[in-house]
Amino acid sequence: MVVRTLLLTVIFTWSFSGLSATPVTDSFPSSAKKVVFITITGAIGPATKDYFVRSLEKATNSGAALLIIQLNTPGGLDSSMRDINQAILSSSIPIVTYVAPSGARAASAGTYMLYASHVAAMAPATNLGAATPVQIGGSSFPGDPNKKNDQKQGEAPSQDSKGAMSRKMINDAVAYIRGLAELRGRNVEWAEKAVREAASLSAKDALEQNVVDLIAIDLSDLLKQLHGKTVTIHGTERQLDTQGMFLEQMEPDWRNRLLSILTDPNVAYILMLIGIYGLIFEFSNPGALIPGILGAICLLLALFAFQVLPINYAGFGLILLGLALMIAEAFAPSFGALGIGGVVAFVIGSIILMDTDVPGFGVSLPLIGTFALLSSALFTVVLVMALKARRRPVVSGQEELIGATAEVVNDFDGDGFVHLHGENWSAHATTPLRKDQTVRVLKMDGLTLWVEPLEGDNKEETS
Repeated sequence: MVVRTLLLTVIFTWSFSGLSATPVTDSFPSSAKKVVFITITGAIGPATKDYFVRSLEKATNSGAALLIIQLNTPGGLDSSMRDINQAILSSSIPIVTYVAPSGARAASAGTYMLYASHVAAMAPATNLGAATPVQIGGSSFPGDPNKKNDQKQGEAPSQDSKGAMSRKMINDAVAYIRGLAELRGRNVEWAEKAVREAASLSAKDALEQNVVDLIAIDLSDLLKQLHGKTVTIHGTERQLDTQGMFLEQMEPDWRNRLLSILTDPNVAYILMLIGIYGLIFEFSNPGALIPGILGAICLLLALFAFQVLPINYAGFGLILLGLALMIAEAFAPSFGALGIGGVVAFVIGSIILMDTDVPGFGVSLPLIGTFALLSSALFTVVLVMALKARRRPVVSGQEELIGATAEVVNDFDGDGFVHLHGENWSAHATTPLRKDQTVRVLKMDGLTLWVEPLEGDNKEETS
């Protein structure tokens, strides 16, 4: 009874404490003006897109006046960025992208997001630009400053050096960002320069060149400067009234956090290896259950992550081939040939697994090296054990009896019995043998042992 009372007291207290811990923003009346605020940091990928789309949907349904994105990104996947921009362009509430805090950047995909937003803002000491798309496979594009210029000065670049695919992707990106700039009335020429020449701007220069709309020190300053500003939503002008607005920060929910973890290339890589090794162990030891269940779950999660990540299937195939060769070394030792080939295939496949050079979407080289060393150590241990087993003397079966020593049970000449391993065996000898004499087994014919006396064992009867 006492325990029950204490339990009810704890639940009652926790319920009221939960109510008192509700954010202050929730205590505002529904008629109050609200601004939803989210933070996007790091590489833009599927998890970022899911977080933004869900946040925008919740903000719209809750009657928020506008949505502010505090952005700090080195870039990200083109597909995820375009999905985010599509949601921005179709939004029924204004979207403000704010590059902050000081020292932050909106590089590559972040620049496109700034151009797509109804209002583009930056904090002091921030920058944007370098919007040249990274080609799948890691090759550089024409105009990429990281590309070495091998042609002579004044010589026109050859069509072969550019590549049809490179020109196609560059022109597509230019048309896309120019369309965004024209829609929002921002600097079109610099937008194209950011793509073709990977140009970058500081916050001050971006404001002067009409790339962004304002510079704000913090969120409070941002709201003050937004007051009275006019934006166009679906062809209709709307004047922002941010006076007296309160901020409500929207954190990623458990689904966003889980997706963010799963779509980390390093996590997906580890899940794939755990899944493969778990299934291999289960197939090698049927009935273990736990390795098989854990392996199947990890492998399915990894395949889900690979579905939304830019995967090079040749790399994935090389990883599987490498693991298969190392496992084959364990079951059919080739004295290192299969194992070494497996390690080489495993490392090459791991390096080229992610089919992009976008920052934040590559498998860590130290992680690849660690798993390569672990796999190498595993097949090395198996190889050493196989060699030791090969040199170890036979301890069972017919082969173990050859060369063993036994004692004669009774005197006999030709056929008789010997005592070996606690049993009496039929024996045959070409020389007479005496009781308790030590003999060596030469061969086995059916259940009869052929024996001979050991040298030096010439026991003579004494009178």
